[in-house]
Formats: sequence, structure tokens, C-alpha cells
Amino acid sequence: MASAAEQLAASLNFGAFAKATELKKRIWFTLGALIVYRLGSYIPIPGIDPAILAELFNQQRGGILGMFDMFSGGALGRMTIFALNIMPYISAAIIIQLMSAVSPTLEALKKEGEVGRKKLNQYTRYLTVFLAMFQSYGIAVGLEAMRGSTGSAVIDPGLFFRLTTVITLTGGTIFLMWLGEQITARGIGNGTSLIIFAGIVANLPTALAATLELGRTGALSTFFIIVLLVGSILVVTGIVFIERAQRRIIVQYPKRQVGNKMFGGEASHLPLKINTSGVIPPIFASSLLLLPLTFANFTTEAGGWLAEITARLAHGQPLYMILYVLLIVFFAFFYTAVVFNPAETADNLRKYGGFIPGIRPGKNTADYLDYVLTRLTVIGAIYLSVVCILPEWLISHYAVPFYFGGTSLLIVVSVTMDTVAQIHSHLLAHQYEGLIKKAKLRGRRG
Repeated sequence: MASAAEQLAASLNFGAFAKATELKKRIWFTLGALIVYRLGSYIPIPGIDPAILAELFNQQRGGILGMFDMFSGGALGRMTIFALNIMPYISAAIIIQLMSAVSPTLEALKKEGEVGRKKLNQYTRYLTVFLAMFQSYGIAVGLEAMRGSTGSAVIDPGLFFRLTTVITLTGGTIFLMWLGEQITARGIGNGTSLIIFAGIVANLPTALAATLELGRTGALSTFFIIVLLVGSILVVTGIVFIERAQRRIIVQYPKRQVGNKMFGGEASHLPLKINTSGVIPPIFASSLLLLPLTFANFTTEAGGWLAEITARLAHGQPLYMILYVLLIVFFAFFYTAVVFNPAETADNLRKYGGFIPGIRPGKNTADYLDYVLTRLTVIGAIYLSVVCILPEWLISHYAVPFYFGGTSLLIVVSVTMDTVAQIHSHLLAHQYEGLIKKAKLRGRRG
């Protein structure tokens, strides 16, 4: 067994990749699907004046629209058919997941296995269509209300424009939802995550070029740019380390006799990630904090209490950073409690005869898991806060246009790690098949 593993590790190279025909087909399909997505992000919806839209959008780039535009790869700023991107589907999936923790019906479906999972996916699709229609109608009404220095952003406002906008944007979201499912089934990696990944990465060259341009004009020193690039590499390294880190709890299974044979008795482990909540806390925290600024940009009245709140909640302000960290910590604990239930995990371990050495099954095991998970979540919340508050500090103090760290970098690194892991697993499966075929051939010759 050891020699087979050594042969497998030795043969896992570029030569193995060249022979993995199925893997190459999946990679080409994924690349083709992402190219289709990027082409669609440049097809504008009908009835929009692009010059006025660009002028108005630049005024609101610091709000929640700017964050969504980052996720869509600029499609929202150009108001294209993919302006909503895949975000309604992400929102629907999160809502269904949160509802399954409080609704007995959805919780029962979650425990039914493949059949229940298909029903939950169908509910997610229905909710996606509803959210996309609601958001697209809001965008249509908001566009009609926007007026630039030379006129309205909508050429011919009215019911027909609203109807075409709702149909176009909803259809674009449904197409991206279908495209993401096709990438997951026929490509490599998670399709939905890769679509968001492609949108974020598409903006990175522009941001990097803007940073280098500031260095050329003298706005930023060369030494600072070098420190920024080295710091980016260190932050990416830290994200990879934390995202891969696990707290492995030993689980022992007792021996049992079936006939004349003994089964079980082996030790396994229960992996608990440091960052169980993923990128959900920063997304939720950013959305809540950017809502007042977005509402203020849409209102016509100047001054007042809303203007005071938006001034104090502007990027780089102390109140903004404090609330940002507090919201990240809150959502880290909240979402971890939703996705991991210590009592249910302890019950499943007892059901299958597993136990943690030194801990009694049942309530004691649940309390121990809750204790360990709470300590891990504290570390994970601190990690998320540091990664997300760092770009805010750089942007406010040094006016760095390069979005260093934060939610975007978390998504890019996490999706890259997941895709590379899937490619590696496909290569391993291909290599195992090759070793098995060689062993069978040698057996026949022998």
C-alpha cells in the first residue's frame, strides 16, 4: 500500500495532467462558460443613456452599489443584462439555509438526503426568481428617478421600460444560475463561486494599473507600492493558512462482532474549521453599513440627520470601523450557530456508536463541541476582522485604489483553493485508475 501511494505521488505531475482527458474537457468547459459570462457583462439593457449612467454611478460608487458592482465585474455600473449577477441566487440560498434552522418543515427536508436536497434547491430557484424580479423592478424605478447634468438616465421612462428591464435582468440572473449549475456538473469547481470569482478578478488589473499610475505620478512612493505588494502576498498566505486550518477532534468507534469477524475499533476525527462562517459575515456587515450611504445618494434633500449618519459611517471613519468589526463578530457567531449544531452532531455520534475519548456521550459531548467551536469562532472572527479592516485603513489613510484584502480577496483565495483541490482530486482519481489497470495487466501476464 505504501509503495502504491509513493508511485502515485511520484507520477502526479504535468505528464499525468496531459493524460487526464476528462479533466481537460472539464477545464475547457469551465473557461468557455466564464468567457460567455464576461461577454454578457458588456451587453447593455435597452433604453439607457450610458454617458449619464456612468456620471451618476461614479457619484454613488462608495455605497452598496459599488460593492455589488465589484462582485459583478462592472456589469452593474454598465447596467448590462447581467447587472444583478448571481447575487439573488446567493441571497436565496442563504435565506433558505437560515430558514431551515428555524422551520421544522425545511429542517426535515434537509435530513431526507438527496430527495430533500433537490426540493430545497428547487425552493432556492423559486426564491431567486422572486428576488431577481423585485430587485430588477427597484433598479428600473431607481433609474427613472436618476437625472444627470444633461438629462435623465432613461431615454423613454414608463411601464414598457420597467417591464423590459425586469424581464432582461431576471432572465440574466436565471441564465447565470443555470450556467453556474452547468459548471458545477460538467466543469471543475463550484460554478456559482467561480462566476463571482471571475467578476472580482476582472477588476483587479484595472485597480493594479491605477496603483502603479499613482506611483508614476508621485502620489505614492515606490517603496510604499513595494511594501503594499509584499503585504498582499503575506495576507494571501495568512488567508490560505487560516482557511486550511482545522481543529481535529478524535472520535473513537467501538469494536463490534458480526458473525466470526470483528468490525470497527478504528479512530477517526471530526474536523472543525477555524473560519466556519466563510465570507458571509463581511458581506452582511458591509451591506448593512452601506445602506444609509446608498439611501442618502438617492435622496434629493441635503443635510439633516441622514447626512450626519452617512458622514460618520463613511469609509475610514472610526465609527464605521468599530461597527464593521462588531457586525463581523456578530455574524461570525450567528452563522456558525446556524450551520453547525453541536447537539445534533453529538446525537449522530452516539447513534453510530462513536464517542470522544474522555467525554461522555450525549449532552457532555455537545457541551464540549460547543466549547471548542466557540473558541475557534473567536479566532475566526478576529481573523475576518483584521483582513477586512486592513483595506479600509489603507484606502482612508493612503487613498490606495487597489482593493487589498477584504471580502473580495477572501472570495478569490477561497475559490482558488477549492478549484485547485478539485483538480488535484481528479488527477488522483485518474492516477488510481491507471495504477489499477497496470496491476490487472500484470496479474494477467503472471
